[in-house]
Amino acid sequence: MTIARIGIVGAGFMGSGIAESAARAGVDVTLHEPELSPLDRSKGRIEQSVARAVKRGKLTDEDATQLTGRIAWTRSFDDLGGCDLVVEAVVEDVQVKGKVFQRLDALLPEAILASNTSSIPIAQLASWTQDPQRVLGLHFFSPVPVMKLVEIVIGLDTDSDIVEQAATFADQIGKHPIRTKDRSGFIVNMLLVPYLMAAVRMYEEGFASREDIDDGMKLGAGHPMGPLTLCDFIGLDVLYAVCDSLYEEFKRPEYAPPPLLKRMVVSGHHGQKTGRGFYEYA
Repeated sequence: MTIARIGIVGAGFMGSGIAESAARAGVDVTLHEPELSPLDRSKGRIEQSVARAVKRGKLTDEDATQLTGRIAWTRSFDDLGGCDLVVEAVVEDVQVKGKVFQRLDALLPEAILASNTSSIPIAQLASWTQDPQRVLGLHFFSPVPVMKLVEIVIGLDTDSDIVEQAATFADQIGKHPIRTKDRSGFIVNMLLVPYLMAAVRMYEEGFASREDIDDGMKLGAGHPMGPLTLCDFIGLDVLYAVCDSLYEEFKRPEYAPPPLLKRMVVSGHHGQKTGRGFYEYA
């Protein structure tokens, strides 16, 4: 089945990026948030991104107009009716996500239901539906219009045909799909999070400065950015939720969020998006 129309629940940074990528590939998108202000921010974010692409010669003015014209921003959940695929991209909280899946299951009895979760097991989310065979993970990476990878997370009951349709959709919007079994963290975060938390602990213990930790990995390991800069880019609140999910599942110390990370999160220092994390941002 060709995916002609998708829905996205959650118009934050990730949801907006998924919407832009799909619309750029010619897919119609319905982007839902219950409040007006996140929708306005999403629209502004996408328009700025598209304007930058036009300025760099990656899109024509006509392409840009068509792209934004394919996206419908809505406060009505019922407007998601008729979508072939819906991607949930709300806060990393199993209760919040579960309720979204419960509503989607009732509204769309035949659509593919996917989560952009970065760590919550798909089986947990599928348990909120009557038909777990059509539930899977589609984990995009930030910034979505730039990053090519999509993790297809195969739940315990996910139908193999649904997996193939999801992989075809990823190809359709110019992404590279990789398949992973349903364990918290999947492939990338199971490998990435212990590395990032080791850097946080190193800084927390005063072993080295934040700049030297980052420069060590950039210049010594060839990474495009250092681990503490990457933490700020991802969002410390997001990382904290991922750590909690991984530690809950595996009970291994390398996944436990360091005390410093918790104190930064509760203090509102979430990284680039709040202007302060391990570094300060204008």
